[in-house]
Amino acid sequence: MIDKKLLATLVCPSDRTPLTLAGEQLLARLNRAIAARVVTNQAGRIVEQPLDAGLVRQDKALLYPIIDDIPVLLVDEAIALAQVR
Repeated sequence: MIDKKLLATLVCPSDRTPLTLAGEQLLARLNRAIAARVVTNQAGRIVEQPLDAGLVRQDKALLYPIIDDIPVLLVDEAIALAQVR
């Protein structure tokens, strides 16, 4: 997955707070909501592909997807976690 040294340097591009790997339970809830087609990213597009991993902002408000082992740190691609709580 992501190298621990790299993970320690990654921050949210929006507010510069640290990011941590999403836990399995969060990913499972998120993927159920994605399958139901009720999850949108910050750009307003429906998220269609289930996620294997993601990075969660320190305040747990946003998740940045990791696709093919590459963190997608674009604000428009972030997913508001309030959608799956």
